Amino acid sequence: MSSNLFLLVCFFIFGAMIGSFLNALIYRLPRNINVAFPRSSCPHCKALIHWYENIPILSFFFLKGRCASCGEKISIRYPLIELICGIASLCFAPRDFVTWQVGLELFELMYFFFFFSTFCAFLVHFLIDLEHKILPDSVNLYLLALFLVFSLWSNDYKFVLFGGAIGFGVTYLVTWGFYLLRGKIGLGGGDIKLFGVLGLYLGPIGVIHNIFLSCFLGALVGGGAILVKRMSSNAQLPFGPFIIVVASFQIFFPRFFEQFISLII
Repeated sequence: MSSNLFLLVCFFIFGAMIGSFLNALIYRLPRNINVAFPRSSCPHCKALIHWYENIPILSFFFLKGRCASCGEKISIRYPLIELICGIASLCFAPRDFVTWQVGLELFELMYFFFFFSTFCAFLVHFLIDLEHKILPDSVNLYLLALFLVFSLWSNDYKFVLFGGAIGFGVTYLVTWGFYLLRGKIGLGGGDIKLFGVLGLYLGPIGVIHNIFLSCFLGALVGGGAILVKRMSSNAQLPFGPFIIVVASFQIFFPRFFEQFISLII
């Protein structure tokens, strides 16, 4: 096996292992369960899951998609998240590998860490908000630290400061005004915090683009769901996924996003 292929396999395995950890976060964070303890167990019969029953992707097929203790079905979401994270790790892996003896450049690994970590945090936020309609503060704090470090490293502090202020301040004021007029909360606290965190990295213009496009996307999907009677007009639509979809294009596909913005402005 060549050194390049070996490294790619390592990146995939690493990503799948992180995906297994994300599965635990997605289940435990909204239920306020400690992330580290207790050990993983079946949510139905509470039987402990042994290490050989928790091998990313493979264990699901070895167990035929069922708990070894009670036979209850295991959600296909678990191996899918592990597979998605493994593929994402490959996609973000440095392309210009040097020989195995020399190793990878630290600079390339830093960018891998940033983009892969951002992807993982977005994935956790996306799935938790879809199911529980919350954006955990712990994930927002992780993104805050990540974006703050990388933004200050690559941008002027005014870009970072104004971006965060606009992302948090504008959405907070709009939500407060909406509450005064309608007596209802427009955006949840997690959404407002996420906008503020994204503003640190996207900057003033970037976060404004995200605010408008995510609102447009949310109105489009929500309006469509109401028209086809899949959702009532009084139902609460999780807004985090729309913020994350737009932010993903801004961060992972910046050239495509810039071309899109140039077409609509």
